Amino acid sequence: MSIYLNKNNKVIVQGITGGEGTKHTALMLKAGTNVVGGVNARKAGTTVSHVDADGNTVELPVFASVAEAMEKTGADTSIAFVPPAFSKDAIIEAIDAEIPLLVVITEGIPVQDSAYAWAYNVDKGAKTRIIGPNCPGIITPGEALVGITPNNITGKGPIGLVSKSGTLTYQMMYELRDLGFSTAIGIGGDPVIGTTHIDAIEAFEKDPETKLIVMIGEIGGDAEERAADYIKANVTKPVVGYVAGFTAPEGKTMGHAGAIVSGSSGTAQAKKEALEAAGVKVGKTPSETAALARELFDAL
Repeated sequence: MSIYLNKNNKVIVQGITGGEGTKHTALMLKAGTNVVGGVNARKAGTTVSHVDADGNTVELPVFASVAEAMEKTGADTSIAFVPPAFSKDAIIEAIDAEIPLLVVITEGIPVQDSAYAWAYNVDKGAKTRIIGPNCPGIITPGEALVGITPNNITGKGPIGLVSKSGTLTYQMMYELRDLGFSTAIGIGGDPVIGTTHIDAIEAFEKDPETKLIVMIGEIGGDAEERAADYIKANVTKPVVGYVAGFTAPEGKTMGHAGAIVSGSSGTAQAKKEALEAAGVKVGKTPSETAALARELFDAL
């Protein structure tokens, strides 16, 4: 089992002919993802050549729009490799087509564009689940990758991972590679994102194959505190957490656009305390967090 993504998803790539789209389409195919085509209005009607997981050459059709790609291929998932200035339009196009899952990798999208797209999706009935922006995407090991996570870090297993940070997603997957993951999802660290910690944790709680949840947060905002409240009220599975940014100076933006601390609000310590009050074991480092996860799993 998994959340949001499995081997049956049919994936299209918005920006399939660009440099990033080309590179990561090849890697997603290598991971076994069922990529069925792409979108670039200026190159509609052409094809791009790639090699699938079995080493066979595949010609992927390029369509003028997400709606056309869905109609012609039955696609239910899109990943957008589109420059920041054009990302809002790409997201709106996917929402208008009502594609069920959209992963937005792009970093540097203006917050007002992300906020507009988020509100637009809500107004349209939230028929599209958006992951990102500024994220590594989602991987169900051994089945499908929609994103930029290396597919050879880990295998299938009982851990569900949700993380604000891309690199910490990769590190945690590597640290716990002996156990493996049901799904690992990088939600992104921007102030406005589509899928939250709570969304992923709710899905992992309902997934029978996920036995333990690892949650990675970082300084800034109150997403981790809200997740702690949700966990306390709704989650029966063990949860292990890590919060990046214990040594960050107050008032300084650290890496992700949302990682800024004002006073005591949004500090790593405040988030750690909120999570621990909800029964979450919180590690001081990624490695300690992995060790806590292993201890809890062994006790199940």
